[in-house]
Amino acid sequence: MKWTRNQKNVVLAAYLGWTLDAFDFFLMVFLFTDVANAFHVEVKTATTAVFLTLAARPIGAFIFGRLADRYGRKPVFMWNILSFSVLELMSGFAPSITAFLVIRFVFGIAMGGEWGIGSALTFETIPAQGRGLVSGLLQAGYPSGFFLASLAYHFFYEPLGWRWMFVLGAVPAVLVLFIWRGVEESPAYLQDGVKTQNHGLGEVLLRNSKLAVYAIVLMACFNFFSHGSQDAYPNLFLKKQHHFDTATLSNMTEIANVGAIFGGLFFGWLSERIGRRRAIMIAALLALPVLPFWAFGSTVVILAAGAFLMQVCVQGAWGIIPVHLNELSPPEIRATFPGVVYQLGNLIASSNLTIQVTIAEAHGDNYGLAMAVVIGTVGVLIALMVAWGPERRGIAMADAHRGETKNAAPVRSAP
Repeated sequence: MKWTRNQKNVVLAAYLGWTLDAFDFFLMVFLFTDVANAFHVEVKTATTAVFLTLAARPIGAFIFGRLADRYGRKPVFMWNILSFSVLELMSGFAPSITAFLVIRFVFGIAMGGEWGIGSALTFETIPAQGRGLVSGLLQAGYPSGFFLASLAYHFFYEPLGWRWMFVLGAVPAVLVLFIWRGVEESPAYLQDGVKTQNHGLGEVLLRNSKLAVYAIVLMACFNFFSHGSQDAYPNLFLKKQHHFDTATLSNMTEIANVGAIFGGLFFGWLSERIGRRRAIMIAALLALPVLPFWAFGSTVVILAAGAFLMQVCVQGAWGIIPVHLNELSPPEIRATFPGVVYQLGNLIASSNLTIQVTIAEAHGDNYGLAMAVVIGTVGVLIALMVAWGPERRGIAMADAHRGETKNAAPVRSAP
């Protein structure tokens, strides 16, 4: 099937939106010690900014998701990107630790809306046969943003200082112009938008309560999987525990994110052939034999190989999540449901960094051990949950795509 120009633009816009959103978020994980020193607080206090950002994201997923279900994906998507760009800029001018933490909380609200709206707009627009690979591409935006943050830290941190890192985070605002000029509204929303507005959120969630609970718990495990492998990695594991310099730290993070991009694309593509659940299980379980190299490697080469392979597994499993959640979502609230369950999972996992710091400090600042405990545990939990969970690969998302379901996989009902 030949793709239209709009379909290509939608995929590009959603990918760049998640990339730049992640870029803004991950700048923070390189700057814990700088923020702590600037405001004369402990590093643990500075890491609270990540907790607050993650904790606020469900609020944004709900607010922006409901607005997108009501007023359309495209306009709300643009306002959402503009919001988190401005708040990232404001972070660089915070006069105190209190102001900084408040700004990062509000930034989390804005960040919480992007993923759900962008993925809904994309999967309601593109052909069903391309969903698996596009899902991997969209989720690859997350490590792509981490990669860009590591490049920014590598080249601009020392000459400019930590505050200017946040000023760079205003760049995503430019994407709004591209969306305004080059992206059309979701055909599913244009076709069914009026009908979906007549369904109350509570009514739809009550009808799908088992699915909602399952999805929230699954996304909590997934968020421990990603944040458990990323948040403490550059600044605490590489810099504090291994005492690597800025260049080595950045290079290691870049290698890890190349693996993440590869993993997301490969396993997203694979899920179109063997199913969403099987592909997720394979990726999650492959992380277990990688743990010794990633967390306890004795040389830079071993640690780099472990970093690459770990992110192939972590983001390989994650690469299937955008399409999997959108296919499972009740159509009446597709802009709200995937984002809300994702971000509620994030809320549950928002204590990850605090947990890892606590474990590490109790074992002589061994952040490798702390990361291994979290990743090993949730890798097994994800595989078990997905093995017994639902799958609706290839389900239609609009009447215009009804014919695409003839080759769809059999639907497994929610647990």
